[in-house]
Amino acid sequence: MHTGFLSNTYLVGEKGGAGFFVDAGGPVGPLIEAAERLGVAPTHVLLTHHHYDHVCEVGELRERWPALEVLIHPDEEDLVEGATGVMVPGQALRIGELEVEPLHTPGHTKGMLSLYVQGNVFTGDTLFRNSVGGVRAPGHTTYGDLKRSIMETLMKLPPETVIRPGHSDPTTVGEEWETNAFIRVWRGVDPEGSEPCTALGQPATLVLLGDDYDGGHKAWVRWPDASDDIVPGSQITREPADAG
Repeated sequence: MHTGFLSNTYLVGEKGGAGFFVDAGGPVGPLIEAAERLGVAPTHVLLTHHHYDHVCEVGELRERWPALEVLIHPDEEDLVEGATGVMVPGQALRIGELEVEPLHTPGHTKGMLSLYVQGNVFTGDTLFRNSVGGVRAPGHTTYGDLKRSIMETLMKLPPETVIRPGHSDPTTVGEEWETNAFIRVWRGVDPEGSEPCTALGQPATLVLLGDDYDGGHKAWVRWPDASDDIVPGSQITREPADAG
C-alpha cells in the first residue's frame, strides 16, 4: 500500500509459476523482490482503471520485465502510457494456472474493472471496506452506475468472496452486505437521511454521511432535481442545529 495514496498494488501468482500484478500505484519494489524470491514469473499488469494512483509505477515494472502485457478496459486504453492491450468484460484470462474474470463495474470511472480470481475480487475504486467509490473523479459516470456495479455485480458474488480493494484493508462480500452503511440503505435495512446540507457549494439533502477508506467520510447526497451523487465528505457543509 502506498503510504501517501493508500492505494494497493497486488502481486498474484504461484511459487515457481506465472503471475500478474493488479494495478501499479507502488511502491512496487517490495513486490519485485517478492516475485524474485518466490520464483513467480509475472506476465501481466492488470489495471482496474486509469487514475494516477493506480498506474504511476507501470514503467518500473516494465523496466524489470519488458515483456509484461499491460491490460485495461478498452474505454481507458488511451489514458495510460504503457498500456499494451485490453481486457474485455466477460472474457476470462488464463495466466498460468489462474483464471481472471474481468467484471465491468463503472461509476468511479467509465471503464472500471473488478477482477475475480479464485474466491477473491479486486474491486479497484468501486467498493472499499465500509465505504464505496465516489462519482466525481476524472472519467466518472453516475451514481446509478456505481450502485448497480455494487449491488448487481459485486454483491451477487458468494458471501465468502474476499474483497481486495484499490485502497486500504480487505473485507468480504458477506461483511459488506451486513455492515457497509451504503449497502444497508440500498437494501432497505436502514432508512435514508433527510438533513439539508450544502454539497460542492450547492443546496442538497444529505442522505448518508458514511465512512471512507482514509478515515474521513463519503457523502451520498440528493440534489433538488432528485438525482443522487456520491461526493467527498469534506465537500459537505451541514446546517447548524436550531438553537431555539
